[in-house]
Amino acid sequence: MVNKIKNRPYYTGHIPSDDPHNPLGKRWLRLNANGTYGDTYGIHGNNNESSIGKYVSQGCVRMHNADIEKLYDKVQVGTPVTITYSYKSFVDLTSVYGYKMKNN
Repeated sequence: MVNKIKNRPYYTGHIPSDDPHNPLGKRWLRLNANGTYGDTYGIHGNNNESSIGKYVSQGCVRMHNADIEKLYDKVQVGTPVTITYSYKSFVDLTSVYGYKMKNN
């Protein structure tokens, strides 16, 4: 994760950050995916929570607004992000990808 932005405008749709039609919600975690350096893909909230889990985000990860606001406060810039589809537990996936678990 390369950057964190509160109230990001939706530049492509020319939608200001405070507009209720903004599909990005109030928090944006920028990802350096496929060499985009955080300009294209992110983990973010949304304006239509029924869209979560559907192929509508053009490559981003949509979350419930309350959940992304909690995550935003906990995650630090530089945190590695792995997006995968798996039935394995988070603990098992840490071993697969070489991450270490941190107790809070």
